Amino acid sequence: MNTEMTNEHYTIQEKLHILADAAKYDVACTSSGSSRRGQKGELGNAVSCGICHSFAADGRCISLLKILMTNHCVYDCKYCINRASNDVKRTTFTPEEICNLTVEFYKRNYIEGLFLSSGILKNPTYTMEKICETLLLLRTKYHFNGYIHVKTIPGASDELLAAAGYLADRVSVNLELPTSEGLRKLAPNKTMQTILSPMGKVQNTIAAHRMAIGKSSYMERSRGNQFLHNGIFSDTSKQQFQRKLDSRAALQKAADVSSITAQSNPALLDSSFTWNQAYQLAPHDMYRLKRSFAPAGQSTQMIIGATGESDYTLLQTTQQLYQGFDLKRVFYSAYIPLNEDPVLPEIGTPPPLLREHRLYQADWLLRFYGFQADELLTIEKPNFNELLDPKCDWALRHLELFPVEVETASYAELLRVPGVGPKSASRIVNARRYGRMDFTSLKKMGVVLKRAHYFITCGGKQMYHTPLEETYITRQLVSVDRKESWEMAHANEGFSQMTLADFGIG
Repeated sequence: MNTEMTNEHYTIQEKLHILADAAKYDVACTSSGSSRRGQKGELGNAVSCGICHSFAADGRCISLLKILMTNHCVYDCKYCINRASNDVKRTTFTPEEICNLTVEFYKRNYIEGLFLSSGILKNPTYTMEKICETLLLLRTKYHFNGYIHVKTIPGASDELLAAAGYLADRVSVNLELPTSEGLRKLAPNKTMQTILSPMGKVQNTIAAHRMAIGKSSYMERSRGNQFLHNGIFSDTSKQQFQRKLDSRAALQKAADVSSITAQSNPALLDSSFTWNQAYQLAPHDMYRLKRSFAPAGQSTQMIIGATGESDYTLLQTTQQLYQGFDLKRVFYSAYIPLNEDPVLPEIGTPPPLLREHRLYQADWLLRFYGFQADELLTIEKPNFNELLDPKCDWALRHLELFPVEVETASYAELLRVPGVGPKSASRIVNARRYGRMDFTSLKKMGVVLKRAHYFITCGGKQMYHTPLEETYITRQLVSVDRKESWEMAHANEGFSQMTLADFGIG
């Protein structure tokens, strides 16, 4: 039974304690990605570096006011603490209460923006109406110009989805689980189609807005990606993905769609988007606000460890989401066992924090290092070695490509060396035009030599005389990373997420 209290039973402070605590399992509080500066008569800004972040020991970000509008929920997702069948304290913020909290906390320099999510109150449409009402009040009546990230409600109307996109900086629809089977098992009220359909609509509208101002329909992530001809954001990779979509669409035209690749809109990577397509989605009164549509893009979240999917499945899904829906970020959330259910890990099972960390590292390799998901993992090797970072894991399985000579290697080849990142690779390419390289200069350029020296030569010489042998290098790298891996795996022991109480509130 739910303990469903009316709002009169709780003060604002009590509501804040309940709904801020209920929101801590949502991730995605990252840099704004917007370039909107402060304006006269407005409160706050959302420039790229305008969101200052603090991180708790478990890696969660607390820079935004992160709350649920309500923790009432008509859904009964087995993994969720706020599921309908749980007996928890329930309450709901009114739109005015959320606006007042946001503005007052901003004025006190506690926050730089708002992260707003919600349980399902009555139905998806009613809940999304209340969220949009809140955002509209915040932007108009309260003149809040700061960063807003909103979690949309799958199943709400296109008009409400568009309104949220024009009022917020980032929009996200949580995928939660990477397969249709996982959703059927743990979230019986959700389907893959109700999640992916709004993702496609948001992506189309963002693309149309970008084209209308003369930009590429596809979001840029790094200048370095233009030099990576085989990365997942390269033209070649997009064309290959488009052909897969077209082929899958032809094969399953009359069949039920059952996978993310099949459900991706075949037109998503097409360049034929028009402004009129976006205009049909948007409520006309939104244009008077003169706002871009979701300027910080869209994101999603997947839960790690609640079901048995391999890292290979998660990474394949991640790549398909980036290519099919042009997501700004895919976030991973290590599942913390909170509910008793035979299909879930037992309460007390440690959350897979190190696995989550490795998936974030692999995600970085997809977005900025030119890797494809099927390079990092295969059906035969479906999971990462958690004792090594994914780049080292890949390099040890491809020792035939090493050592790389830093004085002649291309930018793309340098990026694949463990310990070399986009900035250091770019510095190497620029610096070697003016003189010879040595290991001292590489260190000054930011190369992490404790990893890189096994895989590179400089002027034809190794830093140390070490054998290029998998077992030996694995042993050395595991020894180097042992402390970091242990700290990551035990990050939740003795620590908790920072709360407003840490600032003397509550």
